[in-house]
Amino acid sequence: MNDIEKLVKNTVRDVPDFPKEGILFKDISTIMMDPIASNLIVDHLFELYKNDQITKVAGIESRGFLFGYALAMKLNVPFVLIRKEGKLPYHKVKQQYDLEYGSAVIEMHKEAIQKEDKVLIHDDLLATGGSAEAAAKLVTSQGATVHGFNFVIELSFLHGQEKLTPFSRNIINLATY
Repeated sequence: MNDIEKLVKNTVRDVPDFPKEGILFKDISTIMMDPIASNLIVDHLFELYKNDQITKVAGIESRGFLFGYALAMKLNVPFVLIRKEGKLPYHKVKQQYDLEYGSAVIEMHKEAIQKEDKVLIHDDLLATGGSAEAAAKLVTSQGATVHGFNFVIELSFLHGQEKLTPFSRNIINLATY
């Protein structure tokens, strides 16, 4: 285990039975309460991607906005919001994806990503991979390239990476459970 994984695992709070019984929720709000840990994570992310010529970072609502935006600013590239349906005010593209029970839709502004873009998709947690896969479909629907995916936490036993490798094999998480 490397230092950044130890930091994440020592800072994240486990909340049993949330949002429903039998789920052990990984709460990253404890990282947000620790400016030293937060800055160390942003600095680590910057070091991972500073030479990759990424043109945009896309963050998935809502916890993907936290480190995704900070990373984009540090890389000096635009940040693209990927939000739940009905939250963006302008011309949008949409992508539906399956949940455990039912489906959901995410959107981004149509003009946010262009064909020449090399996009890093960021979220706080990789579980089954549905929302990150949908985000990749949004990015590629605009003709752009998915440079890779980045997550603070991966729940590897749910095999979410399998849905993402068709878009990029560059999948990095800071801590694995």
